[in-house]
Amino acid sequence: MVEQVDVDGLTIAYERAGDGPPLMLLHGGFSDHRAWRRQLESLSDAWSVVAWDAPGCGGSSDPPATFGLGDYADCVAGLAAALGLERPHLGGLSFGAGLALAVYERHPQLPCSLVLAGAYAGWGGSLTPEEVEARLSRAVADAEKPPEQWVESYLPTFFAGEVAQADVDEVVAMMLDTRPAGMLPMLHAFAEADLRPTLPRIAVPTLLLYGEADVRSSLAVAGELHAAIPTSQLAVLPGVGHASNVEAPEAFDAQVRRFLLDVDATAG
Repeated sequence: MVEQVDVDGLTIAYERAGDGPPLMLLHGGFSDHRAWRRQLESLSDAWSVVAWDAPGCGGSSDPPATFGLGDYADCVAGLAAALGLERPHLGGLSFGAGLALAVYERHPQLPCSLVLAGAYAGWGGSLTPEEVEARLSRAVADAEKPPEQWVESYLPTFFAGEVAQADVDEVVAMMLDTRPAGMLPMLHAFAEADLRPTLPRIAVPTLLLYGEADVRSSLAVAGELHAAIPTSQLAVLPGVGHASNVEAPEAFDAQVRRFLLDVDATAG
């Protein structure tokens, strides 16, 4: 069931399932909490899983046009406080993984651990200026068109292998629900972000989880983050693309479960 709470004047929607240590999940672009449906089901046996709708996505209210990555990070911290989540595990995919890094940058005492899937140190921190400009220009132009005109063109960059049609349909449904007031601040915030200075300062256990065939956040990006984050371990899912939690949910969840159980056992 989707619930809502006020965080610093914004209505933030989220879904919560299970009991146990808290696990907050942050979705990527063109998405909302529904991207984590399988994880809400599979991981809630051991954790209290909270999947949010970022400002401007799903059931959350639109942010100011000037909303930056730090503002999104403060909103995550505000949601954790509003829900009484103490030292949650913090996981994210793509933009959500970069946002998790920004949360650590601004609120280093909040996360108990980080699970970063298909992560970037911001587009500005992981991609060439030319690639950043190409991605930003394309997405900004698409934001001004009806989603029906551009959604299908992104799917080949999300998946590497065969994906059940029901799962593709679910991703398409989320993309069709995107709105410019949510897309544009997120795109500009992530394009400008360079979180590389934060990486060597990370002192909590960190799982880097990448699809071997990810064409959006490549293994080269993964290697750079792994080399820079002293507490990190790298897991690669063979033959899997960018939306790894959708394309290979069993393998994705197995890696997350192994990591979180180990962190919880150590912390306990």
